[in-house]
Amino acid sequence: MQVIAGMNLAAASAQIWCWAEMEFTYIEGVPDNASTPTCSPPRVWAEINLANLEHNVGVAAQYQRGEIMAVLKANAYGHGMKQVAKALENLPGDNTPAFFGVASVIEARGLADGDIQTRIYLLGPSCPFEREEIVTCGWTPCISSMDEARDFDRITAQLTLGKKLRVHLTVDTGMGRGGFLPNDLIRQMDALSALTHLDIEGIGSHLPCADEDEVFTRSQFDQFDSLVEKLGIERFRYIHLANSAGILGYQSRHTNLHRPGLMLYGIAPIATYQDELKPVLSLKSRVSLVRTLPAGQGISYGRETVLEKDTRVATIGIGYGDGYPRSLPPLKTDVIIHGARCPLLGRVTMDQIMVDVSDLPHCESGDEVELFGEAILVSELARLANTIPWAVFTGITPRVSRVYLR
Repeated sequence: MQVIAGMNLAAASAQIWCWAEMEFTYIEGVPDNASTPTCSPPRVWAEINLANLEHNVGVAAQYQRGEIMAVLKANAYGHGMKQVAKALENLPGDNTPAFFGVASVIEARGLADGDIQTRIYLLGPSCPFEREEIVTCGWTPCISSMDEARDFDRITAQLTLGKKLRVHLTVDTGMGRGGFLPNDLIRQMDALSALTHLDIEGIGSHLPCADEDEVFTRSQFDQFDSLVEKLGIERFRYIHLANSAGILGYQSRHTNLHRPGLMLYGIAPIATYQDELKPVLSLKSRVSLVRTLPAGQGISYGRETVLEKDTRVATIGIGYGDGYPRSLPPLKTDVIIHGARCPLLGRVTMDQIMVDVSDLPHCESGDEVELFGEAILVSELARLANTIPWAVFTGITPRVSRVYLR
């Protein structure tokens, strides 16, 4: 990973893109006298502010006692899993995560290959063919059933020469996606404890609607806390339930590990907390063409937008092929150019969009455009596209370079 000295980002941009390939690269500027590269900068990139990431970890720590499991699944919500992991491992003080949460063995392997030292936790049930690798690598699975537990115990006995595999139990308190039902776990706890090759160090559950249904979520917290009390709090080193919405809006009697995901990246799932967070990712592109088009001219496929007057139109080099949602409505969706909001004209196409820049007489080809970030939150864009911020973040495609700023 290349680290460049200096802080002139404009000079850095052209210098670094050849290396990015769209491999992820830290950029902190290059000297003003940097030589001109032989390849061009891309039209679309995502700037990831690691200082804002650190700020958001601090916010999570202010709301809940205990440690955190940073959720890095789906390429750290599109932010770049290895780079975010390395940044989090280097946090000062007590904010360094105890775990990195991933969705699959493939993601766990990607972190392990990136020389990540933090423990890796698999957030969902594993398939039988994945378990030998999990045991061999010492990753921490969550156990959803007695069959899964027995299989991990058997494999661990065969492969680890007496070393126990650290596992967590997962409980279905309302998500319906996996885990022991509470009463079943109470009945089976003695049998689980008898599996001598497993170290059952943790227990967790998941919140399906903490950002939507406060009454159900409070009952879910109470159900989980009561279950832990019945099983014996002293059994577990780690007790965890809260996702980002749970961290911000609720308190448990017993949890000591928390799983921030969306809020790490600067977006609050409960809108009233948004001002406390700082967006980490800004999706950017550039103007490729500016023209004045006459009244009556149709814009984009389907001619959904027909100009009512002569209009100065900028074409921008981004589309749904980059992850910019095709469902965004014309005229209601804005982009930022020179600090001003400019409305989308016509449908989003695969590689380009058009916007109205009639109020920006100095807009020209090459100007920077922010699609979302600090000025336009991804949550605003998601609402307009009739989707959710998670889907927009994770929908950013591989042809979008990531640029890491401190």
